[in-house]
Amino acid sequence: MTTAVRTPPSSPAPAAGPPPDRRAIRRINLASMAGTTIEYYDYFIYGTAAALVFDKVFFPNMGGVVGALAAFGTFAVAFVFRPVGSILFGHIGDRLGRKRTLILTLMMMGLCTVAVGLLPGAATIGVAAPILLVALRAVQGLAVGGEWAGAALFASENAPDGRRGRFALYPQVGATVAFALASATFLAVDLGVGETSAAFLSWGWRVPFVLSALLIGVGLYVRLHTEETPVFTAAARTPRRRGVPFLEVWRRQPRTMLLATGLTTGVFAVMSIASVYLTSYATSTLGMSTAGILTIDIIGALATVAITAAAAVLSDRFGRRPLVLAGCIALAVWSLVLFPLLDTRSPVAIGTGIVVLLGLIGLAYGPLGAYLPEMFSTRHRYTGAGLSYNLGGVVGGAGILVAAAPLAASGWGPIALGICTAALLLISVGCLWALPETRDTSLTDE
Repeated sequence: MTTAVRTPPSSPAPAAGPPPDRRAIRRINLASMAGTTIEYYDYFIYGTAAALVFDKVFFPNMGGVVGALAAFGTFAVAFVFRPVGSILFGHIGDRLGRKRTLILTLMMMGLCTVAVGLLPGAATIGVAAPILLVALRAVQGLAVGGEWAGAALFASENAPDGRRGRFALYPQVGATVAFALASATFLAVDLGVGETSAAFLSWGWRVPFVLSALLIGVGLYVRLHTEETPVFTAAARTPRRRGVPFLEVWRRQPRTMLLATGLTTGVFAVMSIASVYLTSYATSTLGMSTAGILTIDIIGALATVAITAAAAVLSDRFGRRPLVLAGCIALAVWSLVLFPLLDTRSPVAIGTGIVVLLGLIGLAYGPLGAYLPEMFSTRHRYTGAGLSYNLGGVVGGAGILVAAAPLAASGWGPIALGICTAALLLISVGCLWALPETRDTSLTDE
């Protein structure tokens, strides 16, 4: 039984086929970025709405901390369903191809997002409102669980050897662009109708969700006009007995699965803190306006875009591990500094704390688009990369959100949340230390 990551050859293996031409490269890059941007835009607007209005619209009778916890609970539902989506769509993607799966996940996510924007609140349909909200969120979780791995594989399996980091930056950048778009859309609505107005609570928060319908068409057009990856096409031509990808990856690479999951756990914990929790913390505890925190989020997201892209490109030269390692260590240190800095209530300090945090996320996150797919064999790569990515999301991303309020309310105050986040990042460092470099691994190796 094979338990370790596939050993890279001493020199780069030949590519699966001739490099695509420039027009094909542009389509590949746009397809991997556009769909991820759309799906994570949908994902982040939900998180922003959960932080700002869902407690009032869907849980009005709970109020205060309990209502906020219920709203964040619906956000966390998606994390639980993401591994299920990884298994389901990983099976489809490993058996039928990357392209078909990506079209399906895009449609599911987009339609559910529009439905959330049209969903009546508790004042109109009572308890059915939060129940339907949770159901739609669960389907979103399934779709996101299948999206990232497909986009990362679509990019990396089309890349020439030696340039996978550069190609795989597009789905990574897509997720960070989505955060900027989500924050900008809510900021525009907030400036237009006011964050405390009846209009914002009634229909203003719905605008970003309904606008998602326009983006679905763009992503669908791009993905329909691309071809299947050459790596998958070549593997599909090779006759072999095929097992269930989920069982195959645990049978052949269990150690890799566990270590890759541990690696992503800390990264997702800090991403959830930055993209969801701090929006609520800044408005409810620090007294910042919604417009103020959303503006900081936009600036921080743009910094993340730049650093994510740079880290992905540099990983082709220096390797995946050194950059991810530097990002995780820096994030662990900054997590300890963050809440004392925020609690000064200085707008400059708050802005610096959040922007630096988001920027450092890019350093750790950028190389993962190539790193995780390189760990797994073609026959179960979609399942392995997606499941390890999304299990990390459950343990780190959802776990830290569930623990955030109790930790912040403890005797240590918010610094306890920073300590917990730093501890999860140190777990990521330990797992990364046990994983090999994969920059020169051939994706056609079995």
